[in-house]
Amino acid sequence: MSDSDARIPVRLPAGETTVSGVWEQPDDAWAVLALAHGAGTAHAHPFLVGFADALRTHGIATLRFNFPYSEAGRRMPGPAAHAVTAWSAVQAWVAERSALPLWAAGKSYGGRMASMAAAEGAITPAGLVYLGYPLHPPGEPAKARVAHLPDIPQPQLFVEGTNDPFVDPHAQLEEAVASCRDATLTWIDGGGHSFEVKGRKRPADEIGAELAPIVVEWMRSQR
Repeated sequence: MSDSDARIPVRLPAGETTVSGVWEQPDDAWAVLALAHGAGTAHAHPFLVGFADALRTHGIATLRFNFPYSEAGRRMPGPAAHAVTAWSAVQAWVAERSALPLWAAGKSYGGRMASMAAAEGAITPAGLVYLGYPLHPPGEPAKARVAHLPDIPQPQLFVEGTNDPFVDPHAQLEEAVASCRDATLTWIDGGGHSFEVKGRKRPADEIGAELAPIVVEWMRSQR
């Protein structure tokens, strides 16, 4: 196992900045998964740590990283273009260190930004994984964030909780997934937006770790 703190240069319109990350690679790695955080959090969130730790037991190297706004200490996301640029920088950073296939993943906002980057061609991952894709703001299904999804050429995996207010009604998400070129939807019964289940208290890192086998099985099926 090799691991290190990462410093990833990102060229924004105002100039170059650097975002933090954590790169961890098991000795038997067969893939790399870059993992972006949700809005209002950062790469050290326990959910992401637990998920990444579990992935590495299955031979997947991981890079958890911050978006520029989070690196600057802000909780509110900056322009989407900045996040897309950060994703492009992450792909370049990984390419300099590994020849393994790169997969792009993110919790909520982080996954949506990966999807936008892929739709624009800013990144070309082997596939994309969304952990709680924020289809629309809670209670506002008319504001669906789906127009770009059919433009993504890579396989996509949507992992969603059945009690997530960001994907209610479910039929709307199912229609969005069906509109994609190659997409799979996996429901987590009783899960909320962070996959918490009412009446079942678990730490966030444990919740993240429990999702890893689902993602690994799908990734292997795409090889």
